[in-house]
Amino acid sequence: MRAARYYGRKDIRIDDLPEPEVGPGMVGIDVAWCGICGTDLHEYLEGPIFCPTPDTPHPISGETSPVTLGHEFSGVVYAVGDGVDDVEVGQHVVVEPYIIGEDVDTGPDSRDYHLSENMNFIGLAGGGGGLGEKISVKRRWVHPISNEIPLDEAALIEPLSVGYHAVERSGAKAGDVALVGGAGPIGLLTAAVLKALGVTVVMSELSPLRRQKAVEAGVADYALDPRETDVAEEVRKLTNGKGADVAFECTSVQVVLDTLMDALRPTGVLVVVSIWGKRADFDMHKLVMKEIDLRGTIAYVNSHPATIALVESGKIDLKPFITGKIGLEGLVEEGFDTLINRTETAVKILVSPSGEGL
Repeated sequence: MRAARYYGRKDIRIDDLPEPEVGPGMVGIDVAWCGICGTDLHEYLEGPIFCPTPDTPHPISGETSPVTLGHEFSGVVYAVGDGVDDVEVGQHVVVEPYIIGEDVDTGPDSRDYHLSENMNFIGLAGGGGGLGEKISVKRRWVHPISNEIPLDEAALIEPLSVGYHAVERSGAKAGDVALVGGAGPIGLLTAAVLKALGVTVVMSELSPLRRQKAVEAGVADYALDPRETDVAEEVRKLTNGKGADVAFECTSVQVVLDTLMDALRPTGVLVVVSIWGKRADFDMHKLVMKEIDLRGTIAYVNSHPATIALVESGKIDLKPFITGKIGLEGLVEEGFDTLINRTETAVKILVSPSGEGL
């Protein structure tokens, strides 16, 4: 089979590999579609970050680079290992792509397995990846989905789960007003979850295409250009002077963080969703004087079942966020290059490792 492999910074190659073994407790999946994530771009430009080096194996997977990339993917079960009796060949599935120590409780009541020591991700630290034609995954991390959900849309359930967990962390509820800073994939999908819960969403975004996408997809009630509008003042106008109840920082940009702080009402909640590669210049006095509740969020924890239910119920439509489809050969030139250098022209680019569906 073919797979896109990460060898190091700006070094991704398409290799021929043996098909993975589907051992006891494992599920073999024919990958249908895999999304390119911002994390993949960071690995390409600045890594290795989550990926292991050639000399330093990941402490849980035991793998060194090269590793197969891709952690946002959907597919069809082609084999099940001994002991797996609740997933069938031909079933459509998505993967919660964790690499977590065997001694960690990942049961349905756990709220912190995603914060465990040496936690990492399939498609970054080993375990195969969605940018390969096939993958073998532990049953725990495989989530069946309705065959009525198109597999290309299903590939967005993983990043949608990031948005779901962020919204859950915020405590947002129906009737609230939320300000989302940044209409990249995670900002848009976070907004989609908010709208599904009955929250009024204000989006702040520089890119005209992404603002338009937010409105057309129905995930934003208002989409503001911060170059032309005082976003904090506009939010106060929309809320009779009160300010937003919750805000989501999805850019890792200082001015966006500052704007969200200004736009929140006293006792509002600010959730930082983006990964910051640098220290922020934070206005601690404003946090104190407004009694802002600042919360971090990373990935998801037992979030996939509820996220999948939102999609299967029709409350969230993922189709509008797919803006491109490519094969493995175009991964760097058509995929990474577009998302790095022409980010305002795309939202989510999907890759078909087998070439089917293109």
